[in-house]
Order: sequence, then structure tokens, then C-alpha cells
Amino acid sequence: MKERPSFGGRALTILTFIFLYAPIVVLIVFSFNSSNSRTVWSGFTFDWYVELFEDSLIMSSLSTTLAVSVISALIATVAGTAAAIGFFNMKKRMRGPLLAVNNIPLINADIITGVSMCLLFVAAFGILGNFTGWLNSVFGLDLPTRFTLGFGTLLIAHITFNIPYVILSVMPKLQQMDKNLMDAALDLGCSPLSAIWKVVIPDIMPGIVNGAIIAFTMSIDDFVISFFTAGSTSQTLAMAIYTMTKKRVSPKINAISTLLFTTVLILLVIVNIRSSRQEKKYNASLKAKKSVAR
Repeated sequence: MKERPSFGGRALTILTFIFLYAPIVVLIVFSFNSSNSRTVWSGFTFDWYVELFEDSLIMSSLSTTLAVSVISALIATVAGTAAAIGFFNMKKRMRGPLLAVNNIPLINADIITGVSMCLLFVAAFGILGNFTGWLNSVFGLDLPTRFTLGFGTLLIAHITFNIPYVILSVMPKLQQMDKNLMDAALDLGCSPLSAIWKVVIPDIMPGIVNGAIIAFTMSIDDFVISFFTAGSTSQTLAMAIYTMTKKRVSPKINAISTLLFTTVLILLVIVNIRSSRQEKKYNASLKAKKSVAR
């Protein structure tokens, strides 16, 4: 029989959840407060959400965030899936170290990743500027010689830190896949690329979708890496919220935070539901195989 948790353990768990989520609940409640007060409830209203969507700066930041999140998630999904398939087909001696290197960005501090990528972009822009200056002087061209951080560097940064999450989502599905499927497709006349596209990809599609959702969620949620790689010409929604908090805190921040929290929560619920369903299907298929073998 399973031992029931003690009263102290349950009380500690409840207090931990209260400590974590009580501030978020307060934030959500006061996003509907009719006054500017953050302590006194004055009545229910949607005015702050209306003002939020009428704010051009916030809407511009939102469009940048959505563009970066969608594009980076799509590119990272394609690159991460290809990398996962490549890792899976490697020998264990090579695959182990490469997967360990892949996991470093997942546990690395965001500020280290952000600063290092910022320095990399600055160094690369210096070299590229010198090269284009040399081309202009030799061939009489009019290429730009000064490059700055902006949407492009922000997008590259998001793709870079999203790829490991996709690989981590796809690898378990590859390990669960029947290894004979690929060989059977090749024996039936498929080329390697055709076999991957028609056999492997459909079989690991749940992992690919989960990886894409996680990558999209991580992009929306990111602040530190975006802060160091966006420059002065681009601004994500998280950066806009940070800028607003430096001044007088507006209830619009509560509204933005509520929408962000709801979006991320919905995506995480979708991922968890998909994962639980896939685990049930996998366990059911294992039971069916064992019964057939008997």
C-alpha cells in the first residue's frame, strides 16, 4: 500500500503553491480593477485591456514577439528534427557527447547565453564591416559597412536556444520507433530521404509538434537573451513590459501579464495533455505486443 503524505507535507505543499501563485492571482484580479489602485478594489472593468490594444508601442512589441516566436519555432523545429535524426543514427560513442553538448544551453544561465551571443554578433559585424569596406574600395561598390543588432540577430538568438528543446522532444520518439520501419522502407525501394519523409517523420510527429509548441512558448517567454540581442531597433513584449515598469506602474502591465500567463498556460496544458495521451498509447502498444508475443 502507498503511504499517504503526512499532514506537514501536505501543508508545506499547499503553502508552496500559495507562495508561487498568489501574486499571479492578485495580478490577474487587479487587471480588471476600474481604478489605478493596486491594493483597493473599485469595481470590474475591461478598460485596461481596451487601452492595452490601443497602445501602439505595445502592439508593435507584440507583433515583433509573435513574428520572432513563430519564425524561430518553425526554423528550430526543422533544424532540431534533422539534428535529432542525425544523432539517433550515430554510434553511441559520438551521440553521447553531442547530446551532452546539446543539453548545455538548457541548463546554462540565460544571461551568459545573452551576453556571449551579443559579443559574437558585435565581433562578427566588425569583421563583416571591414570586409565590405575592402570590397567597396577594391571594386567600387556601395555596400553597407556598419551593421547593428536588430530583428535579424534577435531571430538568430531565438532559433539558437530553441533547437535544443526540439531535439530533446524528438529524441524519445525516435527511441520508441520500431527500428525495422526504416529498413523495410529502404528494402521496398524508398530512397533514404523518401523513407525519412514518408515513414520516420509521421511516426515521430507527436514529438515534433511538442517541440514546436515548447519552442514557441520559450520564445514568447524570453527576456534576458532578447534584451542583449535585440539592439535598439527591435523590442519584444517582455522588453516593453520591463520598460514600462521603470516608470509609474500602469494597470496595463497587469493586463499584458495576464494575457501572457494565459497564453503560456494554455500551451503548456496542450503539451502535457499530448504527452500523457502519447504515453498511454505507447504503453497500450507495448501491452499489445507482449500479449501477441505470449
